[in-house]
Amino acid sequence: MNITKHRAFPTIPNKNICVPIGPILAVQLFYEKLNFCDIFSKHKSKGLDLNSLIIGLLSYKLTENFSIKEAGKWLNQKEILDILNLEQFHERVLYRTLELLGRNREEILSDILDSLFSVYDFEETDINLDWTSIVLFGTKSKLGKYGYSRDYRPDKLQITVGISELANPINIPIGVTVNRGNVLDLEHFSDTYNQVKSKLKKGSLIIFDKGANTTDNLKSIQDAEMEYLTAMKLNTSDDKIIENFYLEKAELIDSEKGIYGIKIVKPSSIKYLYFSESLQKRQLEAKARAVMRKLKEAKEIQKAVVNKKKLPKKFRINN
Repeated sequence: MNITKHRAFPTIPNKNICVPIGPILAVQLFYEKLNFCDIFSKHKSKGLDLNSLIIGLLSYKLTENFSIKEAGKWLNQKEILDILNLEQFHERVLYRTLELLGRNREEILSDILDSLFSVYDFEETDINLDWTSIVLFGTKSKLGKYGYSRDYRPDKLQITVGISELANPINIPIGVTVNRGNVLDLEHFSDTYNQVKSKLKKGSLIIFDKGANTTDNLKSIQDAEMEYLTAMKLNTSDDKIIENFYLEKAELIDSEKGIYGIKIVKPSSIKYLYFSESLQKRQLEAKARAVMRKLKEAKEIQKAVVNKKKLPKKFRINN
């Protein structure tokens, strides 16, 4: 039997490049549909076209999503410049573009929100609100402060960011707020909520975590004739209920995940208490990992003290 051996053709390098056109076309489509040209063009009239730069940046973020410096290299390819009808430019142009957008962010975000709700007739306007922190590796930002770090980097300056999105099944982000790094969720709530409140229908459900659960925040929702769903801050009476919580008396919610619940109706609110067997297991495992992490940190601190050295920088907080 004769066996024929096949060989692959050798790869010969050339100067051809591939440019993904899909993200650019998608950005251009929705840019036109939401009338972004009018929204952004009023903020810059000279130099390179602002809308073309923004379309280019958005397309790059959907394609490769690295640094602004890399975005500059990607956008300055002849093929991309031709598509966007731009001339070659220095990467500093992109930084100035972002600075311009940042200075006018309140007006821009308001205009985008108006356009979004005028184009799409959303039947439901229930929203999710959430807040996080982003580490800064520079020191020049006026918003940069030391605070509770979700990135476990208390040694770094940070900013806090609030996001609002239309809830399931729509799941479209409609707002973003940026604040100082030491602003707590309970303070940041009003900025994030008020940014989108005017677009919400009466009776909309506002969903957020217990970090923003305060009497004033709940009142602002009720005053606008809306409803809320939030995690509770447990008090002494809740502790007593939990102490007397028996699975036999609770309602089985999900047999596969082992979730049980009880419902407590009050004059101005309804309180739900749940127990999850799978969550209990995960939390115990997480606490065990946290104990080991704290033990490791304690040993680092002890070593520094014994050797009469400064504490490692990550344990020092200066605000």
